[in-house]
Amino acid sequence: MKEQSYRKSERITNHSRYRTIYNQGVWRSSQHFTTITCSNAQEARRLGITVTKKTGNAVRRNRVKRLIREFFRLNKALFPAEHDVVVMAKRIMPPLTYQEACKELTELFTRKANI
Repeated sequence: MKEQSYRKSERITNHSRYRTIYNQGVWRSSQHFTTITCSNAQEARRLGITVTKKTGNAVRRNRVKRLIREFFRLNKALFPAEHDVVVMAKRIMPPLTYQEACKELTELFTRKANI
């Protein structure tokens, strides 16, 4: 069951690391999400989530973050090993179900990456 958890070691928590990922990472976009992927020194997949106030009120922002975390928790194999991934929600986003978000994120991560 631990493989399906979302531990602190799998989170990007440092603001300077976010800046490094933004500057050096590979950007990919879909209709509602943008991902930035950058290699890291650790041997773990790590996830960062960015949802701005332009996405909506706190309830909507928290819902989007929960959807992304759940997708990461259940689909870690789609995320590249030894890489940091930041998932950003785009500005105009309708209320998505988990199935819709999962489908879009799966397509985004299964595209051929130029890493």
